[in-house]
Amino acid sequence: MDIKPILSSLRRSPTGAILVALQIALALAIVVNSLFIIVQRMEKISRDPGIDVANIFFVGFQASSDRFQGEVTMREDLGLLRSLPGVQAATVVNAVPLSGGGSATSVYTEPNEKGRRGDMNYFQVDEQGLETFGARLVEGRNFDATIVTMPPKNSSTSPSGILITRDVARDLFPGGSALGKTVYTGTNEPVTILGVIDHMHGSWPGWDKVGNVALFPVITDETYARYMVRARPGQRDAMMKLAEEALGKVDNGRVILRVRSLEYVAASTYAEDRAMALYLTVVIALLLGISALGIFGLAAFNVSTRTKQIGTRRAVGARRTDILQYFLAENWLITTVGVVLGCVLALVLGYWLSTTFELPRLKLYYLVFGVAGLWLVSLAAAFRPARRASMVSPAIATRTV
Repeated sequence: MDIKPILSSLRRSPTGAILVALQIALALAIVVNSLFIIVQRMEKISRDPGIDVANIFFVGFQASSDRFQGEVTMREDLGLLRSLPGVQAATVVNAVPLSGGGSATSVYTEPNEKGRRGDMNYFQVDEQGLETFGARLVEGRNFDATIVTMPPKNSSTSPSGILITRDVARDLFPGGSALGKTVYTGTNEPVTILGVIDHMHGSWPGWDKVGNVALFPVITDETYARYMVRARPGQRDAMMKLAEEALGKVDNGRVILRVRSLEYVAASTYAEDRAMALYLTVVIALLLGISALGIFGLAAFNVSTRTKQIGTRRAVGARRTDILQYFLAENWLITTVGVVLGCVLALVLGYWLSTTFELPRLKLYYLVFGVAGLWLVSLAAAFRPARRASMVSPAIATRTV
C-alpha cells in the first residue's frame, strides 16, 4: 500500500494524531513497568517458604505473676500442647516466620570476624523446633533435648551447635559441605553446624536473604517467647480453639494474649504487595481503556470528516477492502510512532524505578509484549470506524458535489 496519501492526510491535520501517539507512548511506558512490578510482587507472594504454613499457628502469652517459673512453666505448657490429639509438634520460639519481626546475627568462618561471612535470621527453638516448622533436614542431625539450654537473661552466650539453611551454607562454604564445620560469632565463640536445612524463609519476606535462616537450640526469654504449634493436616482451626481453651484452664502465672494462624500472619505481611498488584492492575486496565477510546475517537473523527473523499475513492474504483486497509494503516502508523516513543519512556522509567526503589531492571521481553499488546488494542479500537468507512457508498461523492 502507498502510504504517501496517509502521510499527506496526517500532515494536514496532525494535532489529533500527535495527541493519540503521545497517549500511546505514555500508556506503554506505564503499562509495561506496572506489569513488571505486578509480576515481581506475585512471584514474591507465591514463593515456597519451606515451612508448613497451612498447619502452623502460634500462641502469644505474657507472664502475669510470680507463679510463672520461666523454662519450667513453658515446658509444662508445651507438654500440654503436645498432648492435644491433633498436634504434631510444638515449640517455644522467639519470633514468627513471615511476620516482619525477628532477630538476626552474623557468623564467620574464622575468628575475629575474618573469613567468609554468613548473615542469618535466627529462631530460638527447642528439640521440636524443626518438626514444628515442617522444614526438611538434608544433612546432619536435628537437636536433641540435651543441647537445648536457657541462658540467663540479657546473656550473649551462643549455643554450641546450630542448624542452618543451604543459603547460609553456600555463603559460608561455597562449593563444599558445611556439615560439622565450626563458625565463629562476633564475640569469637565457636559454633558447630550440626545440620543443614533444605530451604526455609525467615521473618522478613522483603529481605534479599530471606532464605538465610538458622535454628538455635535455645529456650528464649519469656519476654519474647511464644508457643508455635503445628497441627495435623486439616485440624489447625480446631487445634487453635482447643489449645486456647486448654491453656486458659491452667493458672500458672501467665495469660494468653492471642492465637493466630501462620497463614493469617503471612497474609497480613503480604497485604501491601497484594494491594499494590491490584492497584496497578486497575491502572493498566484504565490506561488501556483510555488509549482504546482515544484511538477509536480519532479514527471515527477521521472517517466522519472524510466521507466525501471516501465516496470519491469508491466511485473511481476503490474496493471496500482498500478503504478498510487505508484507515487501519493510518492507525498503525500513529500507533507505531507512539510505541517507539513509549519504548524510550519505558526504559527511562524502568531505570528510574530500579535506582530509586532498588527494584530489578525491566526485562526487555516485557517491552516486546507491551508493544504487541498495544498494537492489538489499537487494531481492535480502529477496526469498527474503519469498517464503517468501507461501507460508504460511491453515491456519496455524487450527492456531496
